[in-house]
Amino acid sequence: MSPHQSSDPATLRAVAEQVAAEAAEHLRGLPAPRDEGVATKSSPTDVVTASDASVETFVRTRLAELRPGEPVFGEEGAGDADTARWVVDPIDGTVNYLYGLPWYAISVAAVEHGATVAGAVAEPASGRLWSAGRGLGASCDGRTLAVAPTVDLGQSLIGTGFSYRAERRARQARLVAAMLPEVRDVRRAGAAALDLCAVAAGWLDGYLEHGCNWWDWAAGALIAQEAGALVHIAVPPGVDDLGGDADGLGADVSLAATPGIARELVALARRSGSAEV
Repeated sequence: MSPHQSSDPATLRAVAEQVAAEAAEHLRGLPAPRDEGVATKSSPTDVVTASDASVETFVRTRLAELRPGEPVFGEEGAGDADTARWVVDPIDGTVNYLYGLPWYAISVAAVEHGATVAGAVAEPASGRLWSAGRGLGASCDGRTLAVAPTVDLGQSLIGTGFSYRAERRARQARLVAAMLPEVRDVRRAGAAALDLCAVAAGWLDGYLEHGCNWWDWAAGALIAQEAGALVHIAVPPGVDDLGGDADGLGADVSLAATPGIARELVALARRSGSAEV
């Protein structure tokens, strides 16, 4: 990193916002996903399109221009997680994107020693731009965000997501089935970054998902936290896990909730078999 580059959260947030917004415009100019190459990764349902690679290349190029010498860790292009300054998900919600559903996003986060200090999530279909900086709050299109004031778990709307592997999906389905009678309802939109932003906006009261990768939540978790959510995330690559699974939720769970229901949501997840997912 150049010694002249500022590393304060406000500066990094502005860079993340700029790059994410430009990447969303780049994505809108690409061919329809079903007219381009589609491949699979971890399972036949885990798809990757040519647009994923194109967007990540675009983001890496812009970050190299704006922040020369700063390492990038991304979903498609990998990189060194231990030294990463930027964590990128070129399209979070690729299956939605492939099918023409609007719930997909581009996530750009700046990190220090594995912890997010600034981030932005661009939503190409709606044009929304979510962002946060450590200690600076969170916003969507310049509007300050705050979590919902919900205090009754039985009246809460909870977001979740599922693995790409069939055997794990079966365990996740049992978890959701056990939780469903004790909350207002459950939503599965298909993009972790947007679920976390929805908690920040008060559109969801909580969010729980197993198996998310670092790039899925690196920006969204900070946005939720800066909006007032209590956040529990899986340990990023290259960071010592000091807590392990002491909370009984499972080693790779990501959870965010408004403070009024957070403790009850954690307890409900435990009772419903979260640690076995």
